[in-house]
This record gives sequence, C-alpha cells and structure tokens, in this order.
Amino acid sequence: MRGHDRINTYLPDELIVEIFRHLGSKPSRDACSLVCKRWLMLERMSRTTIRIGASGSPDVFVKLLARRFVNVRKVYIDERLSMSLPVQFGRRGGGDQAVISSLKLNYEDGESESYCLSDAGLAAIGEGFLKLEKLSLIWCSNVTSLGLRSIAEKCRYLKSLDLQGCYVGDQGLAAVGESCKQLGDLNLRFCEGLTDVGLVDFALHCGKSLKALSVAACARITDVSLEAIGSHCRSLETLSLDSEFVQNKGLLSVAKGCPLLKVLKLQCINVTDEALQAVGTLCSSLEVLALYSFQRFTDKSLRAIGNGCKKLKNLTLSDCYFLSDKGLEAIASGCSDLTHLEVNGCHNIGTIGLGSIGRSCLRLSELALLYCQKIGNAALSEVGRGCKYLQALHLVDCSCIGDDAISSIASGCRNLKKLHIRRCYDIGNKGIVAVGENCKYLTDLSLRFCDRVGDEGLIAIGKGCSLHHLNVSGCHRIGDAGIIAIARGSPQLTYLDVSVLQNLGDMAMAALGEGCPLLKDIVLSHCHQITDVGLSHLVKRCTMLESCHMVYCPSISSAGVATVVSSCVNMKKVLVEKWKVSQRTKRRAGSIISYLCVDL
Repeated sequence: MRGHDRINTYLPDELIVEIFRHLGSKPSRDACSLVCKRWLMLERMSRTTIRIGASGSPDVFVKLLARRFVNVRKVYIDERLSMSLPVQFGRRGGGDQAVISSLKLNYEDGESESYCLSDAGLAAIGEGFLKLEKLSLIWCSNVTSLGLRSIAEKCRYLKSLDLQGCYVGDQGLAAVGESCKQLGDLNLRFCEGLTDVGLVDFALHCGKSLKALSVAACARITDVSLEAIGSHCRSLETLSLDSEFVQNKGLLSVAKGCPLLKVLKLQCINVTDEALQAVGTLCSSLEVLALYSFQRFTDKSLRAIGNGCKKLKNLTLSDCYFLSDKGLEAIASGCSDLTHLEVNGCHNIGTIGLGSIGRSCLRLSELALLYCQKIGNAALSEVGRGCKYLQALHLVDCSCIGDDAISSIASGCRNLKKLHIRRCYDIGNKGIVAVGENCKYLTDLSLRFCDRVGDEGLIAIGKGCSLHHLNVSGCHRIGDAGIIAIARGSPQLTYLDVSVLQNLGDMAMAALGEGCPLLKDIVLSHCHQITDVGLSHLVKRCTMLESCHMVYCPSISSAGVATVVSSCVNMKKVLVEKWKVSQRTKRRAGSIISYLCVDL
C-alpha cells in the first residue's frame, strides 16, 4: 500500500543498527537519524566514536554528548580544531534546548578562548562514557591532573590515552596507572609538566599492560624513567622517544628489559653506539627502526642491527652524518626482509650502500631518498633489477640521479603505484616516458620543479597510466598538450596541481572539464594564461570540486571566482586575492574563501 512503512514494520532493531554501521560517513548517519524517532534512538545507541574541537564551550558540549550517546568507546578532542554543532542538535533537541542555546550564544559571542576544555569537561567524560576505551586530548592546555584523575577513577576500561600537548602533572599520570590496568597505549609528547616521578609511578602500577609509549620534549623525563620502563614494562612493543636528556643508560635498560620491542623511533642526540649495539643484540623482534639527527653513532650500530634484527622491515635514517655505505651494506646482508627504506640527509651514504640494498632486499616495496647527493644512477639500476615488488619511490634533491635511473626503475619495477620526484634536475622526458610505457599501475605521480620534464613525458603517462593524483608544479615546459593527454587518459583523477605552469591555458581546463568529472582538488596558482573562460569550462563538468587555489592568476577576474563558487556546490575552500572577491560572492560563500595576501 502506498505510504506504508515496510522498513520499520519488518526490520528488527539489530538489523537497522547493523546497516548504520556500514554507512561510510558521519553525515550519512546524521541524515538517517533524522528520518524518524526510532532511527534517531537507534543511531544514538550505536554510535561508538565522537570527535569534537575543544573550543566553543566544549565542557557543555561534552555533557550534552554524554546524554545522547551512551555507548561511546572512543573520544577525540583536539583544541586546534573549531567545533560545529551536529545535525542532531537541531529541532529535536527536546529538553536540551536551553543547553544548546547557551552553547551557541557563547560560541557566537566570540568567547571561545575562555571555553577551552577544562577539568569539568573531563569529569563529564568520565561520568558519561563509562565504557570509554580510547581518549585523545590534543593540545588541551587547560586540563590538569585533577581532571585526569576523574577520568582514571571512572573509565576503568581505558586502553589508549593520548595527552599530546596537555600540561598535566605527575599526580594525574600516577592516578591513571593506579586505576586503568588495561592501558596499553600512552602518548606523552609535549607534556612539559611531567617528571620522572609520574612516569616511574605509572610504570610501577600499569607496566604489565603497556605496549606503546611516546615521549617527546619532556625536559624532566630522563634515564630514570626509561630504567623503570625497562624494569616493569616487559610487554612493551613500541617506543617513540625524542629527548636530549636521555642517554645510553636509559636505552640500555629498555633494550635489556623489553624483549618484545618491535618499533623503535629515536631522536636522542646523546645516545651513542653502545646503546644501539645493545638494541641490535637484545631486540631480535625489532621490525621498525627510525633514527633521527644522530651525531654520536657510527656504522658499528647498523652492523649490530643487521646481525641481530633479522626481522627488520622498516628503516629510516635521517640526518645521521657518520653513517656510510658500510652501515647500509650491513643492513642489506642481515635484513633481507626489509620492505621500507628512507635515507634523508645522510651525506656519506652513496651508490655502493644503496646498490647492496637493491641486490639483497628483494621484498623492498617503498624507497625514499632525500638530499642524497652521493647516490647515483647505478644504485637505482640495482634496485630496478632486484626489487620487483617496489610500489613507491620518493626522490628529493638527488642531483646525481637522472633518466637512466628512472628508466631502470620503470623497466624493472612494473608494480610501481606512486612516484614522487622533487628538484631532481637531471630527470627529464626520457625517464618519464619509460614510466608511462612500463608502469601501468601508477596512480600517484608528483614531479615538482623537475624543469626538464615536458609535454612528451606527460603524453606518455596519459597513454599508459590512469592517475588519481598528479602534481607537476613548477615544470615550466609542460603546457596544454600534456595536461590534455592526462585528462583523456585519467578519468579517475581527483587531485591536480599545475601551479607555476606559464604555458598552460584554457584548452587544458576545457579538457579537464570533459575528461575528469571526479576532480576534487585543483591548484592553479601562478598560471598566467588561464582565464575566466577556462574556469567556466572546468567547473561545468567538474561539479565535485571541493578546493580551488588560484592566487596570482592575472587573467582570472572576480567573475571567474564567482563562477567557481556558484557552480561547485561541494566547494569547501577557495584561495584567491581579496580584491577579486565581489560583495555578492562574499555574501554567498564568504566562509569558504581564504585570502593569501589581503593587500594585493
């Protein structure tokens, strides 16, 4: 019968809730909750995660959320984000309308500075979300140990706690350790109020369950804390440590006391070979190792890692000035299961070291080389011959790598999906043509400021690859022909950056409008030949556009800006000079318009 509600008649609550769980986005769930009172109630009961900004009376907001969503298990609060009211806090607010009105009034009056999340808000979280398992408080600077204690006392099932940038003290962390016996993940980055006293107390009470710990910029956390971690946290699997106050003694304790350690990320300028050799000897389960800005260790450390950490799969070496080819050769010979390698600013690592990786680490799937002036074509030729499973290659300012290297990668690594190259001035059309002819699975290509790449290379890419992401910013030899080829060959393109292309004009914009209907983000800044006509062709078919950057485009006027704003209903950000925005456009879409330079 017409108008008969068959869904609510025949479907039980459990099935509708299961359907809600399969919805891809929060707006979709919000929309479903407005269909009827039953769906509103079921959606509230089934929601397990909330994310809010910590400005605009978050304490009041949290109390309101706790009343509405009783089964929440994950709460994310970030003081850097602004807060918007969910759709459910509209007409069906019922008895909460007074609270909503108060919240809106405070927010609209511009008093959000005085309404950062406080201990009262944390108390509301503890009282309202008793099933809470994960709590993230990012840069919530007004919360203290008192609020953290209220969370600890109420949320006994807490498993993950992120306090990045919160000025909590030792008493709060100790309370968490005493009450939250299931806590396995703790982030203390930029918690400047903590000392060894709090972390040691936490380790004593909660060490058995802790599996992941991050500490950075905590000046009063020293080797004393790491010794406690090594003594009481036998199940620790992940340690991220950024400190100039930690020395060998603390890391030695962790290496000896945490045999299950799998992930180790260190930026500790006072740690030397002694500690890292102990890691290599004692942490045989290590899978991920990242070393940043180390100036007091040498190839001896990498030899120990290569000899002892046979399960190592991911290695990052950044600004480690005393490492050489010998260290990388030791990794290659001992860690044949390596899948990810990043070498950044290690000026003594060259062609020989990387060549050994290409010959020995045949499962390598991602390689990043940044500011590596001594690595040449021969090294990447070895990678091309040996690493058939390579899927991602990142090159930044590698002056000795050219077309021959890229051609070798293209012919040998045919599963390549991502290729990012920036300021490698010896790479030109020859290498990019080889990529287009051989790498049929490539979907993400970035060639920023590679000024020898022109239309010939992009035409080959357009014929051989279907891209989703393309960045050719600063490749001044690329013009309409290259972008037209991309438009015809990449109908699934969603992101395009063609900034600083002086030879690009309206013909390319028309081709993009015809061939790339899924385009969401486009950067046109510094393109002098693109006009209002080209923009109108672009937005006519690219109706899914969400962001458009077009500063320093002298041939685009206020009429072109108005065309973009009025044609793209999904637009979230337009970056343009202030004088190109008419009063009418400002009234229509002022919230999505950003200005780079207000006086231009």
